[in-house]
Amino acid sequence: MVADTAPAKLTATRDGRVLRVTITNPARLNAIDYATMAALGDVFAGAADDPGVRAIVITGEGKAFCTGADLSAMSGGIGPEEVMDCASRLVTAITATPVPVIARINGPAAGVGVGIALAADLIYAAESAYFLLSFTNIGLMPDGGTTALIAAAAGRAVANEMALLGERLPATAARDAGLINAVLTDAELDAQVDQAAEKLAHGPRRALELTKRALNATNLAALDAALAREKDGQVELLGSADFAEGATAMLQKRKAVFPG
Repeated sequence: MVADTAPAKLTATRDGRVLRVTITNPARLNAIDYATMAALGDVFAGAADDPGVRAIVITGEGKAFCTGADLSAMSGGIGPEEVMDCASRLVTAITATPVPVIARINGPAAGVGVGIALAADLIYAAESAYFLLSFTNIGLMPDGGTTALIAAAAGRAVANEMALLGERLPATAARDAGLINAVLTDAELDAQVDQAAEKLAHGPRRALELTKRALNATNLAALDAALAREKDGQVELLGSADFAEGATAMLQKRKAVFPG
């Protein structure tokens, strides 16, 4: 039973034909809680029914895009399965919404934040940005569809390195690997995002919808199965001793010591 009543930390505002969505938890580098994940899923799902929305831009407030799930999202009566279902619904809503989605990566994207970013159709990052799957560092596995999204964009080698080693991938390396579209200075980022958003917003909505659907059917055919596997694995790991140690070590700002 979902019992979380916390307010969602996001804004969604119309700018002409462009819907601009911002995660607003800068004090936590836009770590995302259950309420915000659910509300974001609603925003993207709702865009399908609004003919006035022709493009969506998602970003984070302040210096980060999204640094993953807030561990407190599993408090207040929300179980691991519900959290995983909510994250999967959000990623699916981004890929399924009929209008093109642009991710404005203004800083770090970590954990499920990587999934949110890579589910977008166009991804532009600031030079200061990086991508990080730190799950194995705390006894978990990647989720948010990243086990499929990274491999689909950059291949098995990059996916394995990010997922197994849990180290940062700088924006320039992500671009060189084909994971994102471009890396720009902070001053250039908004101009590029706005230019792309305006072009899409004044393009043929139905043609863009069918093009997006065709591209995703080919490139993201494995996404649904990946989300299901991630849920099963993550639910198991969230109840493990390794995760208990990893989470405690993270909160205590020390290196986790996993049993041999």
